[in-house]
Amino acid sequence: MATAAFFDLDKTILGTSSTLAFTRPLYEQGLIKRADVVQSAYRQFIFTIAGADHDQTESMRQYLSTLVAGWDVKTLHKIVNDSLSEQITPTVHAEALELISFHKAQGHTVVIVSASGSEIVEPVAQLLGADFTIATELEVFNGKYTGQISFYAYGQNKASAITDFAQDRGYELSDCFAYSDSITDLPMLEVVGHPTAVNPDTELKDVAIDRSWPILRFEKPAALKKPIIDHPEQQKALLAIGIVAIFMTWMVKRRRAKRATL
Repeated sequence: MATAAFFDLDKTILGTSSTLAFTRPLYEQGLIKRADVVQSAYRQFIFTIAGADHDQTESMRQYLSTLVAGWDVKTLHKIVNDSLSEQITPTVHAEALELISFHKAQGHTVVIVSASGSEIVEPVAQLLGADFTIATELEVFNGKYTGQISFYAYGQNKASAITDFAQDRGYELSDCFAYSDSITDLPMLEVVGHPTAVNPDTELKDVAIDRSWPILRFEKPAALKKPIIDHPEQQKALLAIGIVAIFMTWMVKRRRAKRATL
């Protein structure tokens, strides 16, 4: 019987948000402004420190769908493909690559399932050696993005898409595997016979412990690369990012300290 392994992307395979990872090249190519860089940095920081709950994910969806409205499709594809190695490769967890290789060696089909847009997920999946993708689909008209989303690969939609994928290709879901870090992917994990929590947020960790699901920790980077920033405008943007990060670090620590006193 054919078997598939379904992998969430952000904070499961990657240590970051695949969408927000392209902030720098989008800024360099003039698709976003410095204010968007700071906004993306803030969202990336929150995502990295605290994960993304339902409200944060919905906020990010609305922000990104508004941001891409009017962008040329071919231009975005070129930016993603040209900067893929620099922006994504350093964020890949080595343990994730080893697990993907294990499943491939067993003859399993590897599917990346992500709320990020297919324009990003598909080339990332190719880089990782995955076989298929399930991703958010952005509406296009006359070669440009309208800002509307035709399919949002999030929450229950992920589980439904996985179920359709399995039925169309003859996979028995009870024999399949799924990996994710977030409680928002609980439907995706519940639909397969072999769910695993990877770097789980607090809620998913509790569920995994309660249901005796395996819990994995992916921490080792597959590659390390420091980009060289020498353009004055980039330096200003990164300075703003640093200020936001310092402020948010203080806010997170303050919030944790308050919780500890309750």
